[in-house]
Amino acid sequence: MSTVLGVAAPLNHGKYLDLPFLIELRLVGEYGLRCKRELWRVQYALSRIRNAARDLLTLDEKNPRRIFEGEALLRRMNRYGLLDESQNKLDYVLALTVENFLERRLQTLVFKTGMAKSIHHARVLIRQRHIVGRQVVNIPSFMVRVDSQKHIDFSLTSPFGGGRPGRVKRKNQRAAAKKAAGGDGDDEEDE
Repeated sequence: MSTVLGVAAPLNHGKYLDLPFLIELRLVGEYGLRCKRELWRVQYALSRIRNAARDLLTLDEKNPRRIFEGEALLRRMNRYGLLDESQNKLDYVLALTVENFLERRLQTLVFKTGMAKSIHHARVLIRQRHIVGRQVVNIPSFMVRVDSQKHIDFSLTSPFGGGRPGRVKRKNQRAAAKKAAGGDGDDEEDE
């Protein structure tokens, strides 16, 4: 320990932070997050939910506030698919992890359903407005509800969803049409 103006400061900065750093880095890579701030946002939301559940668990079983707010919290967790219907106690809310939340993101669900080649490709498809629920969503961190999960599909205007073909495919179609019409197709004329 060295002291500067009477304040003790550790000499070896950051050694004890090595394990949380590696855990965060693994989650960022596994779920295709842009930066650690996205992970920290999820951690903060989880801590708020767990604090609310912990606060409600301190109240009496018959307390109207515990009954009303506890049911609302459990209903919200069930709606987002974070808890099963059979898990209807506040103790299960305390057992939630960051991974449970990250599994319900639109980006993860697009990748898990096989619509994207990788988790990063899923993020690109969402940002480029190819993915649609009942409406087009271009936010990769969108939390998908259980009843909305079946509506995840390609947009009708997307080349992936049978819409207008992309630039390269249109160029290849023009070249094939020119070749079929009797042209040799060697001369590249852009129109």
